[in-house]
Amino acid sequence: MTNEIEQRLSELGLTLPDAPAPAANYVPFVQSGSLVFVSGQISSGPDGLICGKLGADLSLDDGVGAARACALALIAQLRAACGGDLTRLRRVVKLTGFVNCAPDFTDQPKVVNGASDLMVAVFGEAGRHARAAVGAPSLPLGVAVEIEGVFEIS
Repeated sequence: MTNEIEQRLSELGLTLPDAPAPAANYVPFVQSGSLVFVSGQISSGPDGLICGKLGADLSLDDGVGAARACALALIAQLRAACGGDLTRLRRVVKLTGFVNCAPDFTDQPKVVNGASDLMVAVFGEAGRHARAAVGAPSLPLGVAVEIEGVFEIS
């Protein structure tokens, strides 16, 4: 039997990836009390890493898609932190997005909206969150976007 979150993901035509393994010496998430801190998730899709620089190699739409991919990975990590039960989510507290971009690129908030919009689409009002969207001259492995998140669970 599917729960309401899984049903919403299905209605949106989305499939969560497996929770990605850490790429270095860190853990994918830490729970402290009712808060879950999910490590930065890099943009990756079915064909591998989504790499490039916004405002140079990639369009705004490419960046939005990369941010959506990060959001799916964040939700996959959250599902692991919740023992497979996403209905334990009480609130998406904060997302911090890093955008690999050219020096004159100023649409970082529009890029990170790809993740923010997905959180609201999946979790409804509980998906509304505080946020930062920051430009970076480069990101690990040359990816386009990296996003970390803080979530409240029961």
